[in-house]
Amino acid sequence: DAQNAFKVRISIKTALGDNAYAWDANEEYLFKAMVAFAMRRYSSKSTTQISNVLLCNVTDRVSFWFVVTDSSKNVTTVPGSEVEAAIRMNRNRINSAFLLSDKTLQFLKITSTLSPPVEPSTPVWLIVFGVVLCLIVAGIIFLIVSGIQKHKKKNKESTERENLEEKVEVTLENGIPCEALDLKAGHINGIFAADDERFTSL
Repeated sequence: DAQNAFKVRISIKTALGDNAYAWDANEEYLFKAMVAFAMRRYSSKSTTQISNVLLCNVTDRVSFWFVVTDSSKNVTTVPGSEVEAAIRMNRNRINSAFLLSDKTLQFLKITSTLSPPVEPSTPVWLIVFGVVLCLIVAGIIFLIVSGIQKHKKKNKESTERENLEEKVEVTLENGIPCEALDLKAGHINGIFAADDERFTSL
């Protein structure tokens, strides 16, 4: 719990199940080597050695504290901000060395690095263009189909109107069916025709 110290919690059993390995001195040496590697890579200097990484309070459930000392003075610890930046920069390499992930190899005071965004194999502009083109085609098809349906409906209505006009041949007057008059030819009433014959001129 010293200044510039970081706590690590490792869950090997959770990550690997039956293939879990035992945490021993060799694994501790590998961890020190990976932290030293991260520090050397971050600072671009070869001053950090494995002996500069100190581990303490190691528990059976694999948790411990570590601190990185300064090689030039061998007493003063490296600022925590530098250690954090180095760990974050090399987090994937450290995880790979122990076959773990950010969830099973936890640096409690160091936030997990976000994985780079996955770029789709198809460009975004091509996807947008395809969607817009599909919408346009669907709109054109809808207009054509609705136009055909309206045209059919108009034809059907006009045909029904003509059929109704043809059927109305007999009209009702005072409840008695009467034949429709032919206005051009006229219609002769038999009663008046008989009267005309009686009064024919001599």
